[in-house]
Amino acid sequence: MPMPGRRLVFLLIFLVCAALMAVAFYMEYVMGLEPCPLCWLQRIAISVVGILALIAALHNPKEWGGRIYGLFLAVFSAVGVALAGRQLWLQSLPEDQVPACGPSVDYLLDVMPILDVFRIALQGTGDCAQVVWRFLGLSIPGWTAIFFTLLFVLGIAILFGAFGRQRHL
Repeated sequence: MPMPGRRLVFLLIFLVCAALMAVAFYMEYVMGLEPCPLCWLQRIAISVVGILALIAALHNPKEWGGRIYGLFLAVFSAVGVALAGRQLWLQSLPEDQVPACGPSVDYLLDVMPILDVFRIALQGTGDCAQVVWRFLGLSIPGWTAIFFTLLFVLGIAILFGAFGRQRHL
């Protein structure tokens, strides 16, 4: 069975990212779960990976162009793994070592420069350490870490030419 073409893989990556964002919005607006600062950064990383994959699928570049897209997908997915890992680390801290809870991201954006908001978000707050939902024993950042890892592996596979350029799609 031949490997799927790169364009199809890029399209599937975009669809996975779109589905992950749909789940995030469902959890926020239907389930009422307030995203913490690290959740917001993970959403940004998923969105960047999805948009890159969509652009790559539409562009359908030749050999080296596809590999460059694979590199960017791997880099942004690695950032997502690091963000999810930071949140998982915060969730694993003993209760007396968890940082204090902070204001919402909306409030931070209203009163602080964007770089300060990113600095605070990267550090994480007590909100980031709260486990408010689990599925099969994993919290939200556990699941996002799995998806980011899979996206990273796909990016590396594309970078090293595992998927050929598909001419028809």
